[in-house]
Amino acid sequence: MLGLNRTLPALATLALLAAPGCKREQKAIERATIEEQPELASFVHVADPKTAFQLLEGFHALEGNAWRWTAKNFSVVLRAPAAATQKGATLKLKLNVPEAVASRIGPQTLTADAGGVTLAPQRFEKPGDYEYVRDVPPQAFRRDSLLLNFALDKALPPGDVDQRELGIIVVAVGLDPK
Repeated sequence: MLGLNRTLPALATLALLAAPGCKREQKAIERATIEEQPELASFVHVADPKTAFQLLEGFHALEGNAWRWTAKNFSVVLRAPAAATQKGATLKLKLNVPEAVASRIGPQTLTADAGGVTLAPQRFEKPGDYEYVRDVPPQAFRRDSLLLNFALDKALPPGDVDQRELGIIVVAVGLDPK
């Protein structure tokens, strides 16, 4: 039975790699070794090293052992919840708009693309903690994983103090079943 437990994740990884689809999703899965038996999570805390490979682009290094800055554009891959192809899912992005950014660039608008489906934007007028919550329709789920591309209309450009482009702070992102 132990051999089967090690073989199934390897076969699942190979099946995902062989399936047609997004190269970024495949690269995220390839980053983890078979010995680690990677399994995509449907909810990612950005501080969790076990799911860090799911943060594909636009996430800066972990800070305060709890959160990460993003760039203007950032992407993540998540495991689709059970029955998502029939019922869809609910996307939740827990974030913070820092005073340092809001005071310099003003309100920001966040949009998201879920598997090729554009989700409604949300505007953040003031600094503070927010949740970007959107229904993701069943047609966005064509496979066992979902690529989410987020975009801010503006971000703080690199400067003298910090050489990174700074958008928002993200704590977690996930998909809840409906």
